[in-house]
Amino acid sequence: MSVATVQLFYALLAIVAMGFIGMVVLVRAAAAVSDGARDAYDSIADAIAPHALSAAWFVAFLATAGSLYFSEVAGFEPCRLCWYQRIAMYPLVVLLAVAAARRERVGVVYAAPVAAIGAAISAYHVALEWVPALDTGACSATVPCTLVWFRELGFISLPVLALTAFALILTLLTFRWTASPEPGGTDDPSGSTITP
Repeated sequence: MSVATVQLFYALLAIVAMGFIGMVVLVRAAAAVSDGARDAYDSIADAIAPHALSAAWFVAFLATAGSLYFSEVAGFEPCRLCWYQRIAMYPLVVLLAVAAARRERVGVVYAAPVAAIGAAISAYHVALEWVPALDTGACSATVPCTLVWFRELGFISLPVLALTAFALILTLLTFRWTASPEPGGTDDPSGSTITP
């Protein structure tokens, strides 16, 4: 598979994720003033919440696989901000896998701050790509953070992919956190499971 094909694949995934996040935000905002929208949001939340941790893990896994592909196969050398984003994303694969396997809502408490930090770094990196004057000297001259390896569909770059992944993970974690404890999960107050 060519690098251009992988870039397009991840760009299309990002477009789908952005559409989903946008839809959730719009329905949630409408739910504040409309009973119909509130019912629609509750239906979405009820459908997603039981699978939110697994879905968030899958997003983190795809983001990690993509970052490794782009650096190790495509040869895109990561800048300092890329490394910081990786430092935030890579542990999410493990944290979310454990939380999903144990069906622990409390996994959100550990994963959400890491994803939020990664999203903040990604947002700054996206801003740097578009406005290089914002650089405060945090990046090296040999691999500048303003270097754009690709821009699919005119705006999707590596930091945009990372920001989208972090935002989608946070959206999914929100659904899980606001849901009731999962029956049989380790955070089930009925105590129906064995915990170490």
